[in-house]
Amino acid sequence: MSTLNKKVARLRRAKRARMKIQELHLRDPELVRLNIIKSSKHISAQLIKMDPLVGTSVVLDCVSTQQEDVKAKCKYTGNTDAAAVVGKVVAEKAKALKISKIAFDRAGFKYHGRIKALADAAREGGLDF
Repeated sequence: MSTLNKKVARLRRAKRARMKIQELHLRDPELVRLNIIKSSKHISAQLIKMDPLVGTSVVLDCVSTQQEDVKAKCKYTGNTDAAAVVGKVVAEKAKALKISKIAFDRAGFKYHGRIKALADAAREGGLDF
């Protein structure tokens, strides 16, 4: 499978997931989306407050392996251990913002490896999705 086909498949999965998240936002406008950004060396998570009727969104907080406090807890920033650290930190920041229920947006990435490690750590931190 070529790189272009992999990217198209991932974007198709992302579009399908985001349409489902929009439906959830219509039912519960206070729902916050946890968006994942992944590269080969780093992983990031954003808490995004979205207004589906207007179509605008606001990033409430962001956690990344590029931040010094998170990088200090990781030996290497591109593995599942680093993703678990990001999951724990994002759960702590969500609790500080009084957010407990989120919609998990994995951006079309398969629920495997680093994505799963981040999600499991966020659940252990008290987030419900």
